[in-house]
Amino acid sequence: MSQQYRSRPLGSDVALSEAYDTALLDLDGVVYAGGHAIVHAVESLGSAREGGMHLAYVTNNALRTPDAVAEHLTELGVPAEATDVITSAQAVARLMADQLPSGARVLVVGGEGLRVALRERGLVPVESADDDPVAVVQGFGGPDLPWGRFAEAAYAISRGAVWFASNTDLTIPGARGIAPGNGAAVEVVRIATGAEPQVAGKPLPPMHRETVLRTGAKRPLVVGDRLDTDIEGAFNGGVDSLLVLTGVTDAAQLIAAEPRYRPTYVDRDLRGLLTGQPEVPEDGDGFRCGGWTAGVRGEVLVLDGEGDAIDGLRALCAAAWTHAGEGACGLDARKAVARLDL
Repeated sequence: MSQQYRSRPLGSDVALSEAYDTALLDLDGVVYAGGHAIVHAVESLGSAREGGMHLAYVTNNALRTPDAVAEHLTELGVPAEATDVITSAQAVARLMADQLPSGARVLVVGGEGLRVALRERGLVPVESADDDPVAVVQGFGGPDLPWGRFAEAAYAISRGAVWFASNTDLTIPGARGIAPGNGAAVEVVRIATGAEPQVAGKPLPPMHRETVLRTGAKRPLVVGDRLDTDIEGAFNGGVDSLLVLTGVTDAAQLIAAEPRYRPTYVDRDLRGLLTGQPEVPEDGDGFRCGGWTAGVRGEVLVLDGEGDAIDGLRALCAAAWTHAGEGACGLDARKAVARLDL
């Protein structure tokens, strides 16, 4: 769909785990939140794996190493090896290695995941602007990252160091709610320096390149909870996507999405991998899915019928996206969304 806007979620006659060879799964908000598995994630991924689908875990969170992520997944009941995990730290390290000489010093503002990834690419992590770094790399460092790290980054960048960022997600979901992500920290340094970083993570091409190189996927399905990273990354890579509603995206945001943020499929959680997806055909002046029909009256989205709420959301997406065309939908969807228990 890279050249045409999507006007409705697509259907699939077979389970998505059969239609695609590899699931490229986001982690935070999809598989786990705040260190705990999201409901239905463990059993759904187990069934998909047993059915022959390759599972790869693709995360913009650069804090932990692939080994640590794989160990955590295994503890949660999702068996994984380090080679199954692709991080934005790996993507940004490759991006940097393509531009910097081997052995170059890099000031790290972030966690161990960045340091390990840099060493794998022959770069040398340092801790201070006074260590003469030729570059700065910034990634999510967790809630305890000292404020002074941002100052070190600003000093080095002001002295001419090239600035890189693993990703620019403004938020990150956790057990207690939505917290500031690496993008918020990047903004601190941007304000202090006036500089612009080179960014590697989703939705940008370096992350897609890293994922394809490491997984060898031929027919991948991106699975995520964020429109502006997971779904846009799939759009930029020209591959299909499944949005699950277990993370940061809510129904209203999905309905209003402009083309680059519209997923191929929509489902409540990872159980969507194990089923087919219903068609959303036109029905008179509106669109039908399951027991629901959605349409536009004046400047308002309307929803009639009853049944599975996720079918109602699919019908609303079709009505809204068709009405919006190549733009974002500005119709009033509050009453329609309120009818859905999502």
